Amino acid sequence: MLKYAFLFPALGLLAFLTLLLGIWQGNFSWFVMTCTLTIAITVWGVFDIRLGYFVSTFFRKKNPSSKMLALTFDDGPTPYTIEILNLLRAYQVKATFFCIGKQMLDYPEIVDQLIVEGHTLGNHTFTHSQVFGFLNERQVVEELKKTDKIIRDKLGKSPKFFRPPFGVTNPSIAKAVKRSRHHVIGWSNRSLDTVTWNADKIFNRVTNRLKSGDIILFHDTSQRTVNVLKRLLPYLQDNGYTCVSVDVLLNLYAYDS
Repeated sequence: MLKYAFLFPALGLLAFLTLLLGIWQGNFSWFVMTCTLTIAITVWGVFDIRLGYFVSTFFRKKNPSSKMLALTFDDGPTPYTIEILNLLRAYQVKATFFCIGKQMLDYPEIVDQLIVEGHTLGNHTFTHSQVFGFLNERQVVEELKKTDKIIRDKLGKSPKFFRPPFGVTNPSIAKAVKRSRHHVIGWSNRSLDTVTWNADKIFNRVTNRLKSGDIILFHDTSQRTVNVLKRLLPYLQDNGYTCVSVDVLLNLYAYDS
């Protein structure tokens, strides 16, 4: 994997050398190409969580020994979470819910239900700020701490799993995660259920890309997702897939004591 800590300084050095070359030759085309490449890789690293460019990321199980995958749900809890829980219970499925702290305060009874029914809770920041990618290290740490405390007050232990809003990572987020010691959890199969309005298209997108070891990204925020799950859960069952929480899939501890 490309890593910011090693690649960015190397590209910076290359840019400096090509700048000197440009000054000597009077032709800055190599310098421009190097700068363009640096910007392109950095932007790619910010928005593609699977790349692990700024911070190590878990996004799927490599070489699973069985047809196993993890369903994950972001941005809840919401009233739709209850419908999703009913479906998961019917098919005896455990999932991982990356919860927004403010939403947990708004729907404490749903959080209790998530816990009672044995699902895993992860940190998805306190506010899910639209400008999350522009927060500094201190602000990111504060977002994490607030949600950690809410979960700790419920469970008596803090979550180890963190999924950044929008899957965005950068140096500030990487420093914050290093301080907080969270595992960053991405995804390998993105449903796009927040931007695709047609449930059939969402279902087809997920199933066409489906592989053992997948971490599938959903959001427990709309009826569309509920409708997709009504088809997806029996489909997974009929095709021999076992749905487990992220900690079981990746063999990681979900919480600190």
